[in-house]
Amino acid sequence: MSQIKARKRAGAASGTSQQYPKFGKINGEHPLKHTVPASYVGYSARYRPNGEVYYFNFELAREMGLIPKHHDGKLDVALNEAILETFSLQIINEFDVLNNTPIDKDTVKPHQYMATRYLQLQHPNKTGLTSGDGRSIWNGTVKGPNAIWDISSCGTGATRLSPATAIEKKFFKTGDKNVSYGCGLARTSEGLSGAIMSDILHQNGIPTERTLAIIRFPGGTSINIRASKNLLRPAHFFGFMKRGDRESLQNMLDYYVEREIYNGALEPKRLPASSYTDFLNYVCDNFARATALYEGEYIFCWLDWDGDNILTDGGIIDYGTIRQFGLFHHEYRYEDVDKWSTNITQQRNKARSIVQTFAQIVDFVQTGIQKPLGEYKSHDILERFDQCFEKTFLSHLLFRIGYTPEQRQKLLADEQGLTLVRQFRTQVRYYEKAVAPGKPYKVADGIMRDAIFCMRDMLRELPKYLIKKGVRFPAEKFVDVMSSTYASDRLLAKFRKDTNRINRFQNTYLKLADRCADIVGMNKESVIFQLFERSALINRYEKITGDALIHISERLTRTSLPLNFQQRTLLIEQFISDQVLDPDRRADDRVLQAPKGKNMQQIFRWLFRTIKQNRSGI
Repeated sequence: MSQIKARKRAGAASGTSQQYPKFGKINGEHPLKHTVPASYVGYSARYRPNGEVYYFNFELAREMGLIPKHHDGKLDVALNEAILETFSLQIINEFDVLNNTPIDKDTVKPHQYMATRYLQLQHPNKTGLTSGDGRSIWNGTVKGPNAIWDISSCGTGATRLSPATAIEKKFFKTGDKNVSYGCGLARTSEGLSGAIMSDILHQNGIPTERTLAIIRFPGGTSINIRASKNLLRPAHFFGFMKRGDRESLQNMLDYYVEREIYNGALEPKRLPASSYTDFLNYVCDNFARATALYEGEYIFCWLDWDGDNILTDGGIIDYGTIRQFGLFHHEYRYEDVDKWSTNITQQRNKARSIVQTFAQIVDFVQTGIQKPLGEYKSHDILERFDQCFEKTFLSHLLFRIGYTPEQRQKLLADEQGLTLVRQFRTQVRYYEKAVAPGKPYKVADGIMRDAIFCMRDMLRELPKYLIKKGVRFPAEKFVDVMSSTYASDRLLAKFRKDTNRINRFQNTYLKLADRCADIVGMNKESVIFQLFERSALINRYEKITGDALIHISERLTRTSLPLNFQQRTLLIEQFISDQVLDPDRRADDRVLQAPKGKNMQQIFRWLFRTIKQNRSGI
């Protein structure tokens, strides 16, 4: 009996179809197949044996309706079988067909899966016809209690849409060790780092796709299953725009609008023109808010003209290049073969360009006339983008200081308060952008110059000092509090001498507190104490960085680590909960409890040592 038959038999015996019926509907079918046939390449897929469920996001699965709302969070036999049956797949690609790869027909799934086409910066073809999902497929959709969700899997085999096929002009065998990205496989460590970081960002209010599950295989490879309420990227639209395919572009636009209306993100409109206007405003606001948060939170998300590494709602996707910096390392650039990424301050303009391209798309769909992108450089939507970015960035700066949502709103609506916030932004950015002398140097995946100040430390320690001492920081103390290990004594001496700038920083900080007290009817001392309490969490010393996450995910995925599924799940869930640093999102029950067991406690302590050791990194 084939493995797939044996597995189906086990699933039926354990009641898989009855207990978890929605998994059976995730079978490769997706409305995009019929709405926009040119949007994908179809692949048959077979069951991939020898996988184990390494990670499962129970909270996300409940939200999607895949498991009952009150599921106990344990991986029972039926759920384990459902996950493996649904997602443990490998595509039958062009190499398999040309070389008559032996395949047990009983293991082949009934429907084809989509590898979607979209524009990619690193791809030789600049029209999106031959680029897109190089090692991923879309598994299908799930209709949850409140929304429809898309699900995709990374590491399911080499498709014809990877840069490797376009460059080498040949098809690759899945798992070919002579190519990297073109081999079609993913690794457990990258899947886990994406799972941890995406849920940390999600729970802190940053828009992102999320990891539903990871299936691990011998040798360290994995299938990493990801979900979002809409997995379309701007790059999915841009390819049709580049090729002048108005029909497909309009179908894609209508499909997207319909999904967002169903999910409650857009209001239904009687006239298509109104829906398109709402769509353009929606995209504009999402990208303005998202990139303002990225810059304020030091999140590097490689944005460029192709709209590849981001979702159309501004959510983060593909965590291979995503990093959260400990300091404002604004000269860091990611290296991808022969391409260099944008840096963190350039993300705003790239997002603005994406919005400009969507203005071009909407006009093309409505009029049938394909005008040059440059004709939209003064479009009204770009002014809206600038205003939304500014408002979000300033509001987030107030959040970082420690102000509540109500206080932030009132300060920004007040002329004097708005002026003070803008002044403080200038003073914060001066110290954030200070870098060590010398030219950029190479790091593991790019180049950078070291930022030398940690503004989180200043925003955390300043209100504490004001309460404890009743006076401002003296110049030397001010600089030392936020200096990083990248700063030499000689370099810091220059900043200590600039007492005028140090005084302006603290004066503006106190004037903001005064203005807030006047507006909301508090006394100044109460405002400072509130800032002290909130900023202690918001700017906590142990905040995850990309460097720390790499070390953590590599260690946790070692096969020698003595953790079973339940222990690993508990460890990851508690670690993610501990990194929720927004006081308005951190529930009272998110109090970290050291896990039981000697091994668990040792690993947990190691996690936080790793964060501390890498807190200033990229």
